[in-house]
Amino acid sequence: MLGYVLRRLVATIPVLVLVALLVFFLLRLTPGDPAILIAGDQATTAQIAEIREKLGFDRPLTEQLFTYAGQLARGDLGTSIFSGMAVTRLIAMRVEPTAMLALVAIVLALVIAVPLGTLAAVRAGSAFDRAVMAFAMLGFSSPVFVIAFLLVYVFALGLGWFPTQGYVPLAKGLGPCLNSLALPGLTLALLYAALIARITRASLLEVLAEDYMRTARAKGLMPARVVLRHALKNAAIPIVTVVGVGIAALLGGVVVTETVFNIPGLGRLTTDAILRRDYPVVQGLILVFSALYVLINLLVDLSYVLFDPRVQY
Repeated sequence: MLGYVLRRLVATIPVLVLVALLVFFLLRLTPGDPAILIAGDQATTAQIAEIREKLGFDRPLTEQLFTYAGQLARGDLGTSIFSGMAVTRLIAMRVEPTAMLALVAIVLALVIAVPLGTLAAVRAGSAFDRAVMAFAMLGFSSPVFVIAFLLVYVFALGLGWFPTQGYVPLAKGLGPCLNSLALPGLTLALLYAALIARITRASLLEVLAEDYMRTARAKGLMPARVVLRHALKNAAIPIVTVVGVGIAALLGGVVVTETVFNIPGLGRLTTDAILRRDYPVVQGLILVFSALYVLINLLVDLSYVLFDPRVQY
C-alpha cells in the first residue's frame, strides 16, 4: 500500500510540471497586456514600456520561463502584479470560503442524492423513479448561474430566508457561516446530486439483479436490510468514484457560484485574476486546483480497498 501511494505521488510531479508549462505559455500567448491595464488609459508608451520592464515582460519568453521554473522549485508562486502580495498568501486568505462552500455542497448533495437514487432503484419503473430521473437530468443539464438566480429569487428575495450574497467567516460562528452559504451550497449541491443520484440508481439496479441478492431476499431478510447492508456496500465503488470526480468538478462550479454570490473565495480570486491578466495569481491558482484534482483522484483510488478487498496494490 505504501509503495503504491508513493508511486502515485511521484507520478503527479510530471502532471503538475506539464500543467505549469501549458498555463505559462497560454497566458503569455493570448492577446492582452497587463502593463496596459496597470498603466491606465491615459498612460504613454514610455510609461507602459517602463511597467513592462519592471514586471519582466520585456525579457525573452525563455528567460521568463526559467525564472518561473526557479520560483516553483523554491515553492514560490510569485507575487501578484496588482496587489503586490505573495500569491501563496493571497490563496491562503481565500481558502476558507471555498473550503466551507465545497463542504456544504458535498454534504447536501450526498444527503439528497443517495436516498433518492436508492429509492429510485428499489422502485424502478414507478412514478417516483421517473421523477428522480427527471430531477437528475434537469439538474445535471442546467447552468450553474440559472440555478443560482432561481434560488436567490425564491429563497432570498421572495421568502427572505437567506442573504442574497456575501460570506460570514467561520470565526463569527458556525450558524451565521452556514446561513451565508446555504444558497451557494445548495446551488452546487443540486448539480452534484443529479450526477450521484443517477449513478447510485444504476449501480444499485445492477447489484439488486445479482443472484446473491435474490438469495438474501429468499431467506427472509427484511428488504431494507438487504438494500442498506448488502446492496449499497456492493454498489459503493461506482458511487465513490463519481463522488470523487464530482468533488473535482466542484472546482469549476465554485468559480461561477462565488462570482454570483459575491463570496471572497478562490473562485472569485480566479475570476478577478483572469480579468486583470494577473499572470502569477492565475498560474498559482491553476497549479493548486490541479494538485487538488490529482490528490482527490488518489484518495478515490485508495478508498477502493475499503469496499473491494480484491483490489491489488
